[in-house]
Amino acid sequence: MAPTVLHLRSETKPLEHRSALTPTTTAELIKAGYVVNVEHSPERIFDDAEFEAVGATLVSEGSWVDAPADHIIVGLKELEEKEFPLKHVHVQFAHCYKQQAGWETVLARFPRGGGTLLDLEFLVDDRGRRVAAFGFHAGFAGAALALEVWAWQLSHSEPFPGVVSYPNEDALIADVQEAVQDGAKKAGRLPRVIVIGALGRCGSGAVDALRKAGVPEDNIVKWDMAETAVGGPFKEITDSDIFVNCIYLTSKIPNFVNLESLQTPDRKLSVVCDVSADTTSPFTPVPIYTVATTFDRPTVPVEGLQSDPPLSVISIDHLPSLLPREASEAFSHDLLPSLLALNDWQRHPVWSRAKALFDEKVGGLPAGALKE
Repeated sequence: MAPTVLHLRSETKPLEHRSALTPTTTAELIKAGYVVNVEHSPERIFDDAEFEAVGATLVSEGSWVDAPADHIIVGLKELEEKEFPLKHVHVQFAHCYKQQAGWETVLARFPRGGGTLLDLEFLVDDRGRRVAAFGFHAGFAGAALALEVWAWQLSHSEPFPGVVSYPNEDALIADVQEAVQDGAKKAGRLPRVIVIGALGRCGSGAVDALRKAGVPEDNIVKWDMAETAVGGPFKEITDSDIFVNCIYLTSKIPNFVNLESLQTPDRKLSVVCDVSADTTSPFTPVPIYTVATTFDRPTVPVEGLQSDPPLSVISIDHLPSLLPREASEAFSHDLLPSLLALNDWQRHPVWSRAKALFDEKVGGLPAGALKE
């Protein structure tokens, strides 16, 4: 039987430097008998030569479109907004299962071409726990940026400037520590930060970044399901300088904060980092903004507030790309046991569950969505 071919595509999302496969995991896949084709990439944190050195075959950027139909296309973020049907099995994040804006168009491309989406966001084990996630590094990067924005606001009226990926965690933390100390001198105190979803991967990453940046333990408010069970909005959020939202939702709950709760005259809150970044989802518990932000423009102001301070929201949906090498290595390592089962994916429980969910979501497409 011919070996299974995995095709790692180049990411097209601007400033996305992460990769679902790394040279380390690619080496393991090749050792197990897979053929791995890797597209040349101008953005990926790993050099092409690193993949070639472990036995991968380098192919042209964008060549996945014309690859044989039995090749499995592995990517990370969503594909470019195109119209042509998709014929392959695609392993990626698609951001179309929670009724995000335009979800019908994104999802319909797969059944229209006879393809299949195995969404990385919904790969779960027998206990329903995700087999791999970028949550820790998303929370870490989000909290780090939130601290920098807080310090920036204390001496600038213009928006926080664009950011770029860091080569490693130490370099990021050094910058954040400097910003926090500068902000503390101007404010006369260190910031109070509330993290909701603190017990999960994302929240754990946020708390870790806050500690490493020099925020005292007493200034870190760690909430999870027990604390939010009574339903918001919560004054504890507006009493904090920074709110980091790290929860994962698939259904609607009472809002943690809304425009009305922000109008309180004693509000201290000046930065919200919505790590979940479900900007257009009807499930969001942070309905105070409508614009997704980017590394080029990391913040968006909350409009219509009658009181100071100004409030900025970070809603970058690829925060782990701030630390692309470490984030990719951790994610791909956790994903590897499932990747090694792709040669018989239809009979493997992780992938078969993902296929069943895909079929369910396709069944919910509105009438006419599958027409050319």
